[in-house]
Amino acid sequence: MLIGSCFTEHIGNYLEEVKFRVMQNPNGILFDPISVCNSLASYIDNKQYQEEDLFYLNEAWHSWQHHSRFSGMDKQGVLDTINQSQKAAHAFLKQADWLMITLGSSFVYKLVENNQPVANCHKAPAQTFVKHLSSIEETVIALDTLVYRLFQSNPDIKVLFTISPVRHLRDGVVDNNRSKARLIEAVHHLVDKFDRLHYFPAYEIVIDVLRDYRFFDIDLAHPNYAATQFVLEKFAESCCNEETRRLMEEIKKLVIARNHKPFNPNSNQHKQFIKAQLEKTVALQRQLPFLDFEKEISYFSRK
Repeated sequence: MLIGSCFTEHIGNYLEEVKFRVMQNPNGILFDPISVCNSLASYIDNKQYQEEDLFYLNEAWHSWQHHSRFSGMDKQGVLDTINQSQKAAHAFLKQADWLMITLGSSFVYKLVENNQPVANCHKAPAQTFVKHLSSIEETVIALDTLVYRLFQSNPDIKVLFTISPVRHLRDGVVDNNRSKARLIEAVHHLVDKFDRLHYFPAYEIVIDVLRDYRFFDIDLAHPNYAATQFVLEKFAESCCNEETRRLMEEIKKLVIARNHKPFNPNSNQHKQFIKAQLEKTVALQRQLPFLDFEKEISYFSRK
């Protein structure tokens, strides 16, 4: 399971593409550690949301704990989608070998009316919230409590932390750095405490190894394709053994072949290419029956 900021989904999509069994962000994208911990606790408890957990704004129903991808005009539909995601996350988390948490910001937004932390502001007026920069101690306590509950729920799970290299420039460059520094310190405190907690330095690779604005998109905040690919290469080198990396390369070739747009799809040359890819895929499926090549086999067979 992968949970956290948008950078989590770069890694999740990469793993999913090479046939790891992955569940990503059952609440949608989350940025701060309090939202991440609250969401994971809700999966452990298999929490089911009620109508009173939703609110109406800008002609749609929303949840303060969910990304806007769950929002919609049909209240019951929104509730059903959220609760289906909760049930799936509960079942997946109990069986997961790894949980990957990517934290993006120490800033937490809380509702003025009841001090409740929110995971997404849903474009509500600024005066609806109080913005709070969590201390290292607050983050450590939240994550520490969550980790103990997680180990009780799934005694075999291991956790990999990363800090998102995406700059939160709306907070200003000073507060962005304060925010990231607090996350890094809190995470390392926990990694030093538990032997099943690990750290992958995605933030440091982008900020300190690449160290150049040509590796960022035009907004100068998000790492671009080249930077992301570099991080993913380092991730595979760091987190996967040699046999797995070789297999990942084989699978990537099949995925590229499936996505290939031929200049002349009716040519004999292309038909032979498709036939060869089908044979490779079927052979790999027989060799590794625990992986799912249904999409590739279906595509190559159909073509």
